[in-house]
Amino acid sequence: MRMTPQRQLVLDAVMALEHSTPEQVCKRVQETTPTVNITTIYRTLDLLEHLGLVRHAHIGHGAPTYSARDHEHVHLVCHQCSEVQEIPNELLDNLAGTLRDRYGFSLDASHVALSGTCRNCINGESK
Repeated sequence: MRMTPQRQLVLDAVMALEHSTPEQVCKRVQETTPTVNITTIYRTLDLLEHLGLVRHAHIGHGAPTYSARDHEHVHLVCHQCSEVQEIPNELLDNLAGTLRDRYGFSLDASHVALSGTCRNCINGESK
């Protein structure tokens, strides 16, 4: 696979934005190359993920969020205020061990978003 200038622009955008939807990547790429369309962004993100350069997570109900492959953590998403916190994957090690031992299942926590209520919303504090 050849890393075309367009593919490099998409990868650079994902890395710069850290967490981004395809629409955000498209907007960033179009700042320098306005002719790139959203279909190209989706196809390129799929290819880059297949190559192991980026990964996606589903945070909430919208489009997937992309990040660089080595940017691994679990997302905590608040139902009330939509805040997203990042926690280390290692916090799920016990769960991963249980899933492996009981069910023969290998957890990939990098695609995980846990939904709940954040501390501020529980305490009635607004941001």
